[in-house]
Amino acid sequence: MKNKSDLSIVNLSTYTSPQVKEVRGKDFIEYGEDNNYFQYLIDRYNGSPTNNAIINGVSEMIYGKGLDATNSNKKPNEYAQMKSLFNNDCTRKLCYDLKLMGQCAVQVIYSKDRSKIVQLEHMPIETLRAEKCNDKGQIEGYYYFSDWSKYKRGNELKRIPAFGTSKEGLEIMYIKPYRAGFKYYSPVDYQGGTQYAELEEEISNFHLNNILNGLAPSMLINFNNGTPDPEQREMIERRIYEKFSGSSNAGKFILAFNDNPETAASIEPVQLSDAHQQYEFLSNESSKKIMVSHRIVSPMLFGIKDDTGLGNNADELKTASILFDNLVIKSFQGLLIDAFDQILAYNEISLHLYFKTLQPLEFVDMENIEDEETKEEETGIKLNKEDDFRDSIAQDLIDLGEDEEELLKDFDLVDESEVDYEFDDEMDELIEQTNDEVKLARVGKATPYRESDQDGKTPAAKLLGFTFLVRYYYSPNRVKATSREFCKKMVRAKKVYRKEDIKAMDQIAVNAGFGKSGSSTYSIWLYKGGARCEHYWSRRTYLRKDGNKSLGKKLYDSEAKRRGFTPPKNAKKVAMKPKDMPYKGYTAAYAKRIGISR
Repeated sequence: MKNKSDLSIVNLSTYTSPQVKEVRGKDFIEYGEDNNYFQYLIDRYNGSPTNNAIINGVSEMIYGKGLDATNSNKKPNEYAQMKSLFNNDCTRKLCYDLKLMGQCAVQVIYSKDRSKIVQLEHMPIETLRAEKCNDKGQIEGYYYFSDWSKYKRGNELKRIPAFGTSKEGLEIMYIKPYRAGFKYYSPVDYQGGTQYAELEEEISNFHLNNILNGLAPSMLINFNNGTPDPEQREMIERRIYEKFSGSSNAGKFILAFNDNPETAASIEPVQLSDAHQQYEFLSNESSKKIMVSHRIVSPMLFGIKDDTGLGNNADELKTASILFDNLVIKSFQGLLIDAFDQILAYNEISLHLYFKTLQPLEFVDMENIEDEETKEEETGIKLNKEDDFRDSIAQDLIDLGEDEEELLKDFDLVDESEVDYEFDDEMDELIEQTNDEVKLARVGKATPYRESDQDGKTPAAKLLGFTFLVRYYYSPNRVKATSREFCKKMVRAKKVYRKEDIKAMDQIAVNAGFGKSGSSTYSIWLYKGGARCEHYWSRRTYLRKDGNKSLGKKLYDSEAKRRGFTPPKNAKKVAMKPKDMPYKGYTAAYAKRIGISR
């Protein structure tokens, strides 16, 4: 016995994918080897700093700034019902569970007559287990137990029917993505990185306990008093394993009591060569693999700095942010919105839902976005009442305009120029800026060739037989994706307007507080689409064709005067883009408040 040596290897627990088990005699389906896989995911979240940071960040990105609808202004009553059902706290928890657990659940509470859904509440997903499916392969219910790690046969379980499968007042909507081979539960999207999260956790535990125990090394224990029989060896092996194995026992030592020195156990420290490099490699490798499993494009998005270089450049960070938002975040949001639509459909509510993004506005690609709903969905910036009203003002003005193609059937365009005249009388130009809200009557389409005060009505013009029309065009004939809807509509309309019709719009409260001295109105004649607008009014002069067919050249101001027509004088600001005006078109007081200099 003294010359024999026996070596046994203790196998530590190894990672396995979650097991979904149907147990005879149980109505529910177990998830995980010990029916507690959700707790395993929670432990990996709490123990791994990288995994923790990513899950927190992604769940916050999914929720963004909350649930909204692009057609909320058109359906205010339905929107109000939606907001009362999906309160922020419930929605935020669903986003968190979906990322951390791979699935989430919501309690659907009906009215007494089941005519509508009256309340929604978050259900912690770890408290639910799926019921065995019926003959048609449908899951008709879920079982609730507060702590499944403490569940024992005979404990009473609460069964809650699945959404749309019963006539009861409470049902569960279980939200999960499709995963091949999994019917009852859905593995997390970062499933391949859970073992690396556990490894990162164990490395940190090892170092912490090593420091707490005075940096003493782990020990190899040799019993030099012979080889015990298998039963004794197994008992010793089990006791040592229970007491000293694992990262949390780094640096432990054994205090041995022996009959005499000859039979004492010898203790030899095991030194790991290049230990710091190996630990550093394992730590970095774990972090990288965790990020790969979460499909992280750039760690900088989550405040994690690495040596890849990605994130040092603003353009690269912007690209990474857009890519991650489209590939990862929107897929989670789409899954939730599909489920929310089913709930709202029960109440006969139809809304275009979206999550308001946390994406910085400068990171949003707006070049190919034209419609307002898509722009709102991408940016989270809602078309507010001010913009909505300005939009309606544009339509009012367009209705008063004249179709230039029709006008050119009887008139020739003889002059087009930017209006660049000094004020005739400053008070005449500003008199329309009033604080009163006066609603302009809807007059429909304008009668062609309605006279304007600026038309050629001088005695000399009539005597010579020339009839001039003066109209104004919204210039230049182009817009950007980010242009105001007012400007887009005005440019698309391609109409010309009398000065009187344009100035009549000055009486409408378009932008409260923008006008002089904080008034509710401002002059569209002078300030077009508002502060920072890049458009201006250009003057177009037309000459009636009757008796003037020989005139093929443009008539400029001097020649028009010679023919008896004096071109009108307008304020210099009429031809200026608001963005080129002092203070970008804002009032001096307001510009000073927002930090814009003259």
